[in-house]
Amino acid sequence: MDGEQSGLSALPHVSETVLKRRKTLREVKEARTKARNAQRSFRSGTKQEKFKYPETFVRAERHKQKDEIRLHRGKTRQRKSIKVPEGQKLAFVIRIRGASGMEQSVRKVLQHLRLHKSYTGCFIKLSKQSLELLRVVEPYVTWGYPDLKITRDLVMKRGHAMVDGRRMALSDNAFIEKQLGEAGIICMEDLIHEIFAVGRRFRSASQFLWPFKLTAPKEGFRRITKPFREKGDTGNRGEAINALLRQMI
Repeated sequence: MDGEQSGLSALPHVSETVLKRRKTLREVKEARTKARNAQRSFRSGTKQEKFKYPETFVRAERHKQKDEIRLHRGKTRQRKSIKVPEGQKLAFVIRIRGASGMEQSVRKVLQHLRLHKSYTGCFIKLSKQSLELLRVVEPYVTWGYPDLKITRDLVMKRGHAMVDGRRMALSDNAFIEKQLGEAGIICMEDLIHEIFAVGRRFRSASQFLWPFKLTAPKEGFRRITKPFREKGDTGNRGEAINALLRQMI
């Protein structure tokens, strides 16, 4: 009993004023937390529209007119003028511009290529048909010929699978064999080889991969409104795509 009394007497004395202040601060903190949570739930439940200046609509309309003129001129060209580069079968396409003022047919091609957002990319098989599509979306994408190392780095570091519309990690070879075993692809190396060599099962392999999510290049772009051949960024950049992808992986 004496020990208990000595222990209680050893406790520091806290005045009633300090206790009231602590209680008040605790109540204020709880009220602020509730208000913050309520504000977050309100913002997530309501879609806030950003104010747009008139210049934004004018700029978008100009982009749309440029697309319409460019596509009209492209239709007048002979299809035979499109030639697949000799010795090249594979291309990697990156979307580098947004959708402001985009013409409807351009939007459809980007959706067909599964390039729904900026800084997403995908592998495509080079053919006259695919080159026609790339010509349609040229002001919004850049593309080129990836080498084996970049192809492997893309699949290993940024690769994800698309299974039933869901994005899933390429966890192990067993997972790949389960999804692509019928196509003769049973491991990561098989998948990389089928993509790079553009084999008979290329379509299955490329559709199996979720569009690659990349980061903005460390050195930035020069001019995304100009073609690469005019010291810009859009269009075909050949093997220079590998240097760009090293910055974006």
